[in-house]
Amino acid sequence: MARPKVILQLYPMFPSDGFEGRIAKRPMGMDRDMYQQVVHEWTDIVVEAERMGVWGASTIEHHFHSEGYEVGPNPGILNAYWAAKTSKINIGAIGYVMATQDPIRVAEETAILDHLTKGRYWVGVARGYQSRWANVLGQWAGAAATVSDGSASDQKNRDVFEERVEQLIAAWTQDAVVLDGPTYKAPYPLSGIEGYPAAKTARLAGVEGEVDDQGRVAKIAVVPKPFQRPHPPIFCATTKSKESVEFCAKRGFIPTYFSPVEQVANGVRLYHDIARQSGYDFALGERQNIVRFPHITRKPGEFDERLRKYDLDIYHNFYAPFFPQMPQGDPSALVDSMKKSELFVGGTVQESRDVWRNIYDRAPCEYITLIWHWAQCPKDVMLDELDLFMREVLPQLETPEYRAAAE
Repeated sequence: MARPKVILQLYPMFPSDGFEGRIAKRPMGMDRDMYQQVVHEWTDIVVEAERMGVWGASTIEHHFHSEGYEVGPNPGILNAYWAAKTSKINIGAIGYVMATQDPIRVAEETAILDHLTKGRYWVGVARGYQSRWANVLGQWAGAAATVSDGSASDQKNRDVFEERVEQLIAAWTQDAVVLDGPTYKAPYPLSGIEGYPAAKTARLAGVEGEVDDQGRVAKIAVVPKPFQRPHPPIFCATTKSKESVEFCAKRGFIPTYFSPVEQVANGVRLYHDIARQSGYDFALGERQNIVRFPHITRKPGEFDERLRKYDLDIYHNFYAPFFPQMPQGDPSALVDSMKKSELFVGGTVQESRDVWRNIYDRAPCEYITLIWHWAQCPKDVMLDELDLFMREVLPQLETPEYRAAAE
């Protein structure tokens, strides 16, 4: 395994002077001028990341963030724009929340993006954990948001997610499909679409079997097909669910771990075993993706300072309500808990090297996704940290002992 591939994932967080500043300027998510600045600065960052040799640039799907935390409702539009501004960097999203999506529309949109990028595209899929929007946009599937708690609602979310992902794959890879899932069917009705005026044309010039002998549209032909064959790489977000890792391993998908290091290490080995059982000859860590929120600093003590300025607000006021296991307390205690979570990593260049060497001793992964809470973290600070990671930290992860550990 060569040097890990770095993906830059940005959460577009409108900047404020702490939570009090966010309250004073409520609702920040409605600030048109701020979004105008952010959306174009975002493109500048992607172009600069490409210059640095970053493998991939990613965005998210989150809706209704009136507080201004994660204003990123449409991954495809941003990906298409970035594709027009770049030539080398791989582009995608972590990711489409499939339980809230029409699988055919996702198949069409992502196939077009794959062509626009000439194969520089990858697709991320996720289950969805934010009920404010996932319950609204997923209402027609009956799939409420979930936090992987093993409840009936959690299982329903997983069932719909897996149904839609399998249908996405079918739409990409089959000339024409019949989708007969519990919550999504095509054609509709399954007995066939009667009275289509151009049925004869489709029967003679379309996909064989698309129109049956009675003139009914009996199958759905989803076009265009992706540029990559059989389809773009698929990344799948996971936090603590072994079922998600197994789901990925059986299909060759790329699990994307938002988890403590030991849990990632366990997932890496579980994936490797299940993938081998499923007929894939992957090396240990291959097709796996570890996510971390870094700050690589030039001076001792700056790590804590940057956690306070750039991450504490969203950690305390947004993430913690979803994940009650996160410690509570005063700012100092919260900063300590962020570091102990192993999700927020960093320090000086040497401290960052040590952290990442420890991570790769335990959980070698082909991909590293780095998330900054930009634009709360200013563009110049974020780009300086990314540059330090690419030049000073990443090369330490391709030494012979780490290649051996990965292989």
